Amino acid sequence: MEYFNDVASAVNWVEGIVPFGIKPGLDRMERLLDRLGHPERGLSFIHVAGTNGKGSTCAFLTEVLLQSGYSVGTFTSPCIERFTNRIQWNGADIPEQEVLAITNVLKPLVEEVAQSDLGHPTMFEVTTCMAFVYFAQVRPDFVVLEVGLGGRLDSTNVVTPLVSVITNIGHDHMAILGNSLEKIAFEKAGIVKRGVPVVSAAEQEEVIEVIRQRCADQGSDLYLLNRDFEYEEVSSELDEQTFNFRSAQGRRERLQIRLNGRHQFKNASVTVMALELLRTRHGVNLLGLEEGLARTKWAGRLEMVSGKPRLVLDGAHNPEGAQTLADALRTVYSYKRLHLMMGMLNTKEHSEYLKHVLPLVDTLIITEPAFRNELPAGDLYQLAQRIADEQQLHIRMHVEPRWKEALNMLLDITREEDLAVVSGTLYLISDVRSWILHKTESYKGL
Repeated sequence: MEYFNDVASAVNWVEGIVPFGIKPGLDRMERLLDRLGHPERGLSFIHVAGTNGKGSTCAFLTEVLLQSGYSVGTFTSPCIERFTNRIQWNGADIPEQEVLAITNVLKPLVEEVAQSDLGHPTMFEVTTCMAFVYFAQVRPDFVVLEVGLGGRLDSTNVVTPLVSVITNIGHDHMAILGNSLEKIAFEKAGIVKRGVPVVSAAEQEEVIEVIRQRCADQGSDLYLLNRDFEYEEVSSELDEQTFNFRSAQGRRERLQIRLNGRHQFKNASVTVMALELLRTRHGVNLLGLEEGLARTKWAGRLEMVSGKPRLVLDGAHNPEGAQTLADALRTVYSYKRLHLMMGMLNTKEHSEYLKHVLPLVDTLIITEPAFRNELPAGDLYQLAQRIADEQQLHIRMHVEPRWKEALNMLLDITREEDLAVVSGTLYLISDVRSWILHKTESYKGL
């Protein structure tokens, strides 16, 4: 058996699994975990699914638990800058030497499963196994576990958590999850386990009914935003928002968050409700609740990465994300002109995204993410031009497929009184963020 001698080779092997595609199902995960001795058993999970807001919610949960004195493992995707971003312990990336060592353990097992009738494990399955093995070694008090895609057949759905979170349900990954909100909700609600409480900010009646029925079938208590818990906005300023929280578990006054956009009130409230359940059911202390919420950061979501010129990064890439971005641009930021650079993958239809955002835009620069399945800039331009014509919008549009040149154009035209925004697929966001902050290329995985 050939083993890897360096981290780069190990990561390249993991990334090289990508061509085997996305194959929902748990059989390969169960086989791998069985061969690994089930490292996930004995860990205390908080399982987070949803269409938007998963990353912010995981960040809130992690920081509050850390500030309350607990050790925390966090598994999220995709990475923003480096492969190791996905797997963290107490806010620090998994060490590269651990990636190398664990990959050498996983490789023969992955090849064994690949030769079976189950087929080749996916990249996300291998990465999830890596996270479980690492967390079994460091033994955090809690693991905040973000779903990769959907929920029911996602590779993370092999655990029984202390609490399950479904942030919201919207239109995303419809080719895989289903072409209706009910079908998507059915997949997301698949993370609900027997007797495990569920917290959700779902709002649509048809979605709530799907989640409610799943919880009823599993004997799981459901805690819904605006029914079982609620928030009251106190103030919303740039980089500082304040809200009150109410539930049957109690009331918390003047909680502050630094993440921008009013949608973060929902994510923070879902977090507080999940933590209140951990407090009342499992004796978890929340001494760091206020400090944890206030200290939470999340890269690539309404993140100001430059002050001169002002440059905001936001990984909105579906209709609901676009609406959230548009709301924030109307209410959080002030500017004379808005210059938007965007790039998308070809795995989705982007008309609704553009309909939300284009009415605010003065200049649109269309580029391409340096990633597989990129949507050609020319195709996105034609779609944007059609929607601009339909809405009778007068927008200056530029097509520059090379994202670095597009970024230079964006920065050149943005004056002190203007605002520059880069939005779209997170694979574009990760490149731009790494280049602006570190002048390096980002690493991208699935």
